[in-house]
Amino acid sequence: MLNITKYEGKTEEDALNKAMVDLNCELNNLIYSTEFVEGKLFKSSKYIVSVLQKSDIKNYIKEYFEELSKTMNITIETEILYKNEGFNVVLLTSNNSLLIGKDGKNLKALQNLLRQSLKVKTNQSIKVNIDISNYKEKKLNHLLVEIKKIAKEVQKTKVDVSLDPMNSYERRYIHNEISKFKNISTESEGEGKNRHIVIRYVDEK
Repeated sequence: MLNITKYEGKTEEDALNKAMVDLNCELNNLIYSTEFVEGKLFKSSKYIVSVLQKSDIKNYIKEYFEELSKTMNITIETEILYKNEGFNVVLLTSNNSLLIGKDGKNLKALQNLLRQSLKVKTNQSIKVNIDISNYKEKKLNHLLVEIKKIAKEVQKTKVDVSLDPMNSYERRYIHNEISKFKNISTESEGEGKNRHIVIRYVDEK
């Protein structure tokens, strides 16, 4: 169960300090959103923070997949870590192919459903990334091999190349890896499903 608690203060810091004292935890153990309420007449302005503990979110994710396991009658075990400002969920299942689906479509749908469920429960956009038996990691590594070839070609020809559309997770990964190439820069262009990376040649003098 997700327990959302609200705290008020003259500043956001003041409200968060009240939350940490009441919940007996550090700030890095909390997920929160802040609302500023402007004072009227004799009422002072205030900040309201809606607070969730990361441990509660992890438990919710675990319970979510326990229910899914019962519904689908397959074994699903979860490993959940919080890093890069999001929850990274690794699933160990008795039927990987079913949950992954063709080209990862079922996995993508499962991730979107969990994100939507968390948003409905918390009224916050909580970053969640789901992987099954390192499917995404293997896919990214294969993708990176091909894109490194393209980056080397851009270095030689000095001609910019637009890549196929990718999701935000893949784009961040590619931006980070290709930034290690000399005379190369990457930029994201386009909107929505057409968002893609452009690899550009940069003349470093």
